[in-house]
Amino acid sequence: MSHSSDHLHRAGPSEAGVADAENDVLDDAQRAEAFESALAEMSDRWMRSEAEIANVRTRAKRDVEDARQFAVQKFATDVVEAAENLHRALERLPAASTQEPESMAGIRSGLIEIERGFVGVLERNGVKRIDPHGSVFDPNLHQAMAEQDAPPGVPSGTIVQTLAPSWTLNGRLLRPAMVVVAKASTAGPEAPPPRHDAPR
Repeated sequence: MSHSSDHLHRAGPSEAGVADAENDVLDDAQRAEAFESALAEMSDRWMRSEAEIANVRTRAKRDVEDARQFAVQKFATDVVEAAENLHRALERLPAASTQEPESMAGIRSGLIEIERGFVGVLERNGVKRIDPHGSVFDPNLHQAMAEQDAPPGVPSGTIVQTLAPSWTLNGRLLRPAMVVVAKASTAGPEAPPPRHDAPR
């Protein structure tokens, strides 16, 4: 009896050590799991932050680009009006003639060159003049001033006359074109000529 108790007494501390070791392993596993969970959460937050920063940078870059391109919109609109006035002045000049004074021919030639250079400067700075004649009417780009019966072979809704061109600044509309639009003819088909049979 004494020998058995002594054996149990000697085995007890060893079993306790094994239990403590198992508990330590469990504690280490739990700590590792908690660490991995915290690391995953931090990684997810970091990736979300990076994505948000990238979005902010993209929006800021776009806003700066928009401001750069369209800050001069009011000025461009005024310059376009000057270009239109110059073009109207050219249209009011008398038609070219071989009998006209040399001075008139010189004035016309000079104004044409001025307009060509003026429009070229505008185009190099993103301001473009567009004549929509022959294209389909678009209410976002054109202002219909009148309608007229469509000529033969021309579909309804086609722009048949440009009263004033449209102007854009870097693709954004500054002024819509003023146009005349073809409409479907209201007249019915022509009646066939009356038949006159020869008398018998």
